[in-house]
Amino acid sequence: MISIQNLHFDYGNSHYKVFQDFSLNVPDGKIIGLLGRNGTGKSTLLYLISGLLRSKQGTVMVDDNLSQDRNPEMLQNLMIVPEEINLPAVSFREFIKNNRVFYPNFSEEVLHQVLHDFELPTALHLGALSMGQKKKVFMAFALATNTKYLLMDEPTNGLDIPSKMQFRRTISSQMNDERTIIISTHQVHDVEQLIDHVVLIEGLHLLVDTSTTQLSQLLRFEQRPFGASIDDALYVEPSLSGSAVIAPARGKEETPLNLELLFNALVQYPDLLQKAEVAANSTEQYNQ
Repeated sequence: MISIQNLHFDYGNSHYKVFQDFSLNVPDGKIIGLLGRNGTGKSTLLYLISGLLRSKQGTVMVDDNLSQDRNPEMLQNLMIVPEEINLPAVSFREFIKNNRVFYPNFSEEVLHQVLHDFELPTALHLGALSMGQKKKVFMAFALATNTKYLLMDEPTNGLDIPSKMQFRRTISSQMNDERTIIISTHQVHDVEQLIDHVVLIEGLHLLVDTSTTQLSQLLRFEQRPFGASIDDALYVEPSLSGSAVIAPARGKEETPLNLELLFNALVQYPDLLQKAEVAANSTEQYNQ
């Protein structure tokens, strides 16, 4: 498990703290969406988990390893896919030969399957690739390492719409109970049907740390036409067809998540989930 306790971090400017007394336990075996606006510390958190940044105070543990020690046991079980991919100007085969030795669970089968999914050949020269192609190639390598922890920073940036769809299919197909994937993104629509746990940060605060199942059981996300009642709404935004509404689920059929709407709501009303829980408890008592 990844455990972050009482984390303090800044980039040397005392007027801008990224994290202050921040704690989070990342559940194993899940695809976690690390969500928030640009500049809220999502990428920083991934680099702290990987040990590429050191905390000013507090601890970041990856299983039994202090992340900043970057010991071999941790590194062979953790892979990070950065937002900007810089690859050497060598053939892909040479890149694989030089780097697979660091990952004892590396799988040629997974590598070829993911390359096939992304419609990429193995005979590639990395210096001749576009940004989107570099991202796909590195994601193929990262998935093939079969590390326990896979950290992905804005993985859909630079991908076209078909490639984003394929990214979701590929991540789903390569997921298993032994793997934990953390996807940091501000493009929530790209991942909201993929993730099964939501971590949402805003400023110095952790707004949400819960499963998508629990969110679906608590909340309904609806588009209501002009003139429709919104008396039960916890949050309302105007839309072209009427109103985008978050309302208590109250045991009704689950609706697809709208994480962008939820984020907007929680920034304005941080106690929204607590209100939904009160509504759920009231409904349960009424039904009894």
